[in-house]
Amino acid sequence: MIADEISIQPIIKKSFLLIEEEKSDEELKQLIMSSSAAKTFIRKNESVYEVSLTGVEKTLHYQHCTPIHGEESFEDIMTLVSDNHCLVMMDADHKVTGFVEPSDVCHHLFRKYQHLHAYIDTILHTTEESCTVIDKNQHVIGWTKGAEKLFSMKREQVIQKPITELFSPEHLEILNTLEKGTSVYHRQHIARENQVVLINSNPVYFQDEIIGAVVSETDITSQIKLNNELYNAREKLFHLEKEVTKLTASSDPFQRIRGRSPAMKKTINKIKKASSTQTGLLIQGESGVGKELFAKAAHHLREDKDAPFVAINCGAIPHSLFESEIFGYERGAFSGADSKGKKGKAALAKGGTLFLDEIGEMPLDMQVKILRLLQEKKFYPVGGTKELEVDFRVIAATNRDLKKMVAENTFRDDLYYRLNVVSIDIPPLRERPEDIIELTHYFLHELSITYNRPIHGISQNVMQCLLRHDWPGNIRELKNVVERLVVFSENGEIKKEDLPFDYETPVIPTSELSTYKGTESRSLTERMNEVEKKMIINELEKVDGNKLACAKNLHITRATLYNRLKKLGITN
Repeated sequence: MIADEISIQPIIKKSFLLIEEEKSDEELKQLIMSSSAAKTFIRKNESVYEVSLTGVEKTLHYQHCTPIHGEESFEDIMTLVSDNHCLVMMDADHKVTGFVEPSDVCHHLFRKYQHLHAYIDTILHTTEESCTVIDKNQHVIGWTKGAEKLFSMKREQVIQKPITELFSPEHLEILNTLEKGTSVYHRQHIARENQVVLINSNPVYFQDEIIGAVVSETDITSQIKLNNELYNAREKLFHLEKEVTKLTASSDPFQRIRGRSPAMKKTINKIKKASSTQTGLLIQGESGVGKELFAKAAHHLREDKDAPFVAINCGAIPHSLFESEIFGYERGAFSGADSKGKKGKAALAKGGTLFLDEIGEMPLDMQVKILRLLQEKKFYPVGGTKELEVDFRVIAATNRDLKKMVAENTFRDDLYYRLNVVSIDIPPLRERPEDIIELTHYFLHELSITYNRPIHGISQNVMQCLLRHDWPGNIRELKNVVERLVVFSENGEIKKEDLPFDYETPVIPTSELSTYKGTESRSLTERMNEVEKKMIINELEKVDGNKLACAKNLHITRATLYNRLKKLGITN
């Protein structure tokens, strides 16, 4: 925006004669004729008049002058020009300091208009961006060199011509802006066949009336082609990565587990140590943290590649079917049973791993039978008379506090102590914000391929909203949120407005409330800076202090990284 305040000072004239005493007509004539001043004023009863000599006989002529006290705006002065032949400038003490003539005001205003037009004309000739300006009659009145290059039409070919003669009306977003007053920002638009532009468009208002419209265009046709090619290459790479994961799963069973925060590294190391033995594992963690992934990783670490991994969700099996689901049944055991009988999960897990997910939901009457199964590795199928013997390793998982359940007599203490030989806690997502970035980009990439929606990336604003969220549903919730963002994305752009939670209100993770007790005076900015500092330090450690690699991993520029290092006080 060009700041061009119009001042009245340059056109104030100082050459005048002011008469404040009573004078006869002859005395006034003599004073006017002998004075070299441009104008003569006389004050009468708090009013100021211009006095001049007219005609051959030099008759005195009086004309009332409108006073201006220096505080009026140029717009106020313009309203006085049409009704007055002369405007008298007065100071705070009502003393005349000069005068302004209407002709000078008009000339001054026209010069200012010429100056402003010269600025705008130079801007339009200097910018490399494509910019089009139309008036209220849809005629082109502005056409930059960037527009000449983009649309292959010279300025002389388009100026003062209706824009609808140059382009198809359905391809003209500028017409919507002119007719409806709508503004657009960074919207993909098909300017003409096989040409896609990114446009900004705004109406031109004058006194609450639309008098024209301006649109700027950036050609992104080649970028879209490159992005589509990149998307296809990434899709092939993604499928290749999946195949490689299948082939290397035995050598690195933790490959599918995303997240390299210190908390995750510590958890993975614990599971690796525990998996070097045949002892049972109890994996504890909130819903959605991926307990089954860790259980499968532990299974692959200590079992042969052909060993079975049999999972039972204790919270999903009806109470009446629990026993037959785990132990199986003989043929004819009950009405509706399969005529050939059915193997239970315990028998299917022979030589491998039995994974008891959500063990805290298991009915009390089944807990004693499970305890005997785990201790003796023997059981009777439902309706059977022959005891079967099995050998398997057991891994249990829960999102409930089993110790508290034991105290409340809702979980057997002997089963609890049998399961809790080695207990491993999976940290919730809110306690490892560093992993949110990695997981978000992974899910974004995976889901964009699944839904065939190329995504250009994720903005810092959206990422900050994700980092501030508490994530009660953990990784499962994060994946669902990213899926929602991909589904509602437009033209490859992720929008903050599509987040399913309130992104305006920062949330302090519940897990950190105890950390901040006693330090309530710390601002939210200080607490967020602490989290960001930990993230950057961890990333620097991963790349051995290589700042360029760190910046790339964090998807920021190296200059931004240096600024954050300085602001957060991170030294070598």
